[in-house]
Amino acid sequence: MEIPEFGRKTFLFVGLPYLSSPAKRNLHTPSAQQRTSEMAAAADEAWCRETFPQVMELVSPRLPQRDTCALLSISPWCHRALTANPKLWEVLDLHEMKKAGERLISALSLARYCHLKVLNLEFAQDIDDCHFLHLKEMGAILLEELKFLNLNACQRISDKGIEAVTSLCPNLRALSIYWIVGLTDASIEHTVKNCKKIIDLNLSGCKNISDRGIHLVADNYQGLQKLDITRCIKLTDEALQEVLQKCSALESLNLYALSSFTDKAYTKIGNLTRLTFLDLCGAQNLTDDGLTCISRCGSLTYLNLTWCVRVTDVGVVAIAQGCRSLELLSLFGILGVTNTCLEALSKSCSNSLTTLDVNGCTGIKRRSSTDLIQMFPFLSCFKVHS
Repeated sequence: MEIPEFGRKTFLFVGLPYLSSPAKRNLHTPSAQQRTSEMAAAADEAWCRETFPQVMELVSPRLPQRDTCALLSISPWCHRALTANPKLWEVLDLHEMKKAGERLISALSLARYCHLKVLNLEFAQDIDDCHFLHLKEMGAILLEELKFLNLNACQRISDKGIEAVTSLCPNLRALSIYWIVGLTDASIEHTVKNCKKIIDLNLSGCKNISDRGIHLVADNYQGLQKLDITRCIKLTDEALQEVLQKCSALESLNLYALSSFTDKAYTKIGNLTRLTFLDLCGAQNLTDDGLTCISRCGSLTYLNLTWCVRVTDVGVVAIAQGCRSLELLSLFGILGVTNTCLEALSKSCSNSLTTLDVNGCTGIKRRSSTDLIQMFPFLSCFKVHS
């Protein structure tokens, strides 16, 4: 039967899927190219969802933090993968950066830094008390998991800033405030009040810290393991003696460039049975008596006696006999030592010493690299001070 023109059009439109024409049937069937494209898109999505986070977890911890932060803006997948890994945000490194104060406030307002453990602001620029005071006033920010705080050379921070920042991190274990010359004993007072768990304290270059501040350290941090009071020139024997008496767990003690101490304090160093690092560079009043007492520190591996000008063979021989694990020893500039002390050292420390500086020791005749290696076969460094 012949189909009317109007009916033909209706039939063709309605029945198009059912027509046997291959060309018309393919209009609604995905082509091979389309199927390939869809499969590729699905694979990309699966890679981004499953594989990419695993790749980021392996790679990102090996990147500098600044590079990791730059990756955040590459794609939503990248951002999601990075922020989902809490280990990446346990460290906030703003050292030497400009506008560090603003960056600090901005970073700490982000949820991903809620488990921050290390904050490095060493030589950071544009940071002062107001930034720490602002963080304290915000109220919502408390760095309960922060363990290490480095404020080295942040010269615009005063005692007020120290009070504010230490109030935010009650579980702090290590504090470094090297060369913030404006700080006083008040900073120590705020620190011991707010941070009860300090075991590593660097006060190097804080020239206004006095005996009062060190007494606070001795009274409150008797579990202290590391102490650096380099160039804290107001300190006396009395303060150092109290630290040595009460902080008997010390493993590292840096007394660099402190010429006012005497054997009255130095003799007490011998009570530190766990001490492995001792820097006495410039200890002009240290004598053989003091050094003989120090020789009781049998765990010493690092001993700097540079410019300890009153020391002679007697003291160094005592060290050789008592400190048989020495890896570094500097006798730089000591005129009172001779080959005798080297012979004593070679008998007890020849297998441990890797660094020995006897430059300027004119009493030692065999001090060339060749001569020293014959006595100490594991030496690799012959100069501590240039």
